[in-house]
Amino acid sequence: MNKINQIIKSINRIFERPFFRNPKSLFYLWVIILPLISWLKYIIGDNANNFRIFRNVFWHTLHELPLYAKYAAEYYDINHYGVFFSLVVAPFAVLPMWLGLLLWLMANAAFVYFAVRELPKAKHIFLYWFCANELLTALFMQQFNIAIAACVILSFAFVEKEKDGWATFFVLLGAFVKIYSLGGLAFFIFSKHKLKYALSAIGWGVLFFLLPMLISSPQYVLSQYLAWAADLVEKNNQNLFSAFTNTSLLGIVRKLSQSSTYSDLYLIAGGLILFALPYLRFKQYKNLAFRYFFLASVLMFIVLFSTGSESSGYIIALLGVAIWYTAAPWKRSKFDLGLLVFAFILTTLSPTDLIPYYIRAEIIRPYALKALPSALIWFKLCYELFTKDFAPEQIREQIREYRF
Repeated sequence: MNKINQIIKSINRIFERPFFRNPKSLFYLWVIILPLISWLKYIIGDNANNFRIFRNVFWHTLHELPLYAKYAAEYYDINHYGVFFSLVVAPFAVLPMWLGLLLWLMANAAFVYFAVRELPKAKHIFLYWFCANELLTALFMQQFNIAIAACVILSFAFVEKEKDGWATFFVLLGAFVKIYSLGGLAFFIFSKHKLKYALSAIGWGVLFFLLPMLISSPQYVLSQYLAWAADLVEKNNQNLFSAFTNTSLLGIVRKLSQSSTYSDLYLIAGGLILFALPYLRFKQYKNLAFRYFFLASVLMFIVLFSTGSESSGYIIALLGVAIWYTAAPWKRSKFDLGLLVFAFILTTLSPTDLIPYYIRAEIIRPYALKALPSALIWFKLCYELFTKDFAPEQIREQIREYRF
């Protein structure tokens, strides 16, 4: 035990050095170094298929071609993002491939970096370091999930700042690309301007629905929204036993049971009940830590309860894990620390060569075990949300003294 304590103290001394606590170091790491590493992977191996899909959403929309068809001459796989994404990716699609990709990676990394900075009283330094490798995994795949994480975080941050118009902007911005960004609407209950929130959400929704018509036509956009709905249903069916998608709590149950006869809606309904029960604790709404736990819950929930979740999407869930651990107004237990370490090892390191290939290919990936730590933490978070007092420590001390 003494040796373990000495190791922990040595690690703490390392991370107390200025380099590890300097926001500038983290800015360069997240916004420049990690995107450059990912970009060099493309330059060396020409492996940027996802970005090829993304940039062609713009060109296909411009030429009014079907967005959800196969284009084997351009890329493998097919697009699953909404037609509004054509405008999001447009500034990067019109550039040469190498430059568009570099700026795409940097823009996504910068987006989530600044989103985290917007969180009031958060442990920003810890969040950045804890999630750095997971960000790199997402950047390697050129994933827009990085931006989805930023959209959810900003939808929370702007509710906290009472800027509800901006909060709904980011909810709808993400949702018109990937549906599960709608999870950001969970923070509506904490808004002090609910009518403004609702009206601005409707306004942004109408605007984002219509905007792609500027580069195509109303008939084309309407047809692609309908095609998108059909594509998502078909993609859900394909995901059920896929080794590379359904990396979720739904996927763990499905792949361990090897059953295709039940509906995921039963699990999702149970998850929604657990998610929503803490809303009944009205007296806790005033505590920032309580609201932060809801943010962490949303970030984990939208990944754990989606069959479309991929390994590279865990930048979303892992940010939730880090917020869960750091936002508690009580001292975390050794069990909590163990869960955090478990998440870092199995979630963050499982796609890397630090985990033997056989374990990755034959155990972790086929059974979606990358989702396991986040699932365990989410269940514990739900329990804490429903049972714990989230008042700051000094207030709880004063209450105890008063009662005595």
